[in-house]
Amino acid sequence: MRKAALFATLAGLGLAGAWMRIDTPMTLQPESKLWVEGTSTTKSWSCQAPAVDASIVANDANAATAIVGGEKAVRSVTLKVNTPRLDCGNSTMTGHALKALKAEEHKTITFVLGSYDLAKAADGSKGTLNGTLTLGGVTKPVTIVATAKEAGAGRVRVAGSYELQMTDYGLKPPSLMMGAMKVRDLVTVNFDLLLKAAPPAAQVP
Repeated sequence: MRKAALFATLAGLGLAGAWMRIDTPMTLQPESKLWVEGTSTTKSWSCQAPAVDASIVANDANAATAIVGGEKAVRSVTLKVNTPRLDCGNSTMTGHALKALKAEEHKTITFVLGSYDLAKAADGSKGTLNGTLTLGGVTKPVTIVATAKEAGAGRVRVAGSYELQMTDYGLKPPSLMMGAMKVRDLVTVNFDLLLKAAPPAAQVP
């Protein structure tokens, strides 16, 4: 009976601890960047995402420190990019890129985290992110390697890249100047995100 009571108490404490966790949003800081790079038959190119919409939920306000230490402190991640706002630094290239990405038809590029592994590294932590990427209206599973480093003031910098074939998403690489310049199928999505957990909400008496 005593053992049963002890197990019941421990189980109760574990359940209480789970209930005490507070969903804490992590916000993207203004310095965050996401961009796409590729090459063509004549030169390399890059398109920037001027803004990224992020919905990130962590365990608590100390999530940044925990992530750098190799702890799995994030519960969910959804990142969205407004496709029509991509800027390739040249109006002609931007127009061709948006057409290739079917920006008018599919206005959002979305990444949703499904699961991840995280481990302490020499400088911060390193993780493998498993999720789905929706591009041009096509959704496919992806695995992305990322690093997390301490960035001061309760922030963490998460950076990485992912290579993809445009044709895997039903997209046709752009061709410019009557076919003299052809964009290659392989492109790289890069991200350098600065995250900070929001402070706990004030309790209403």
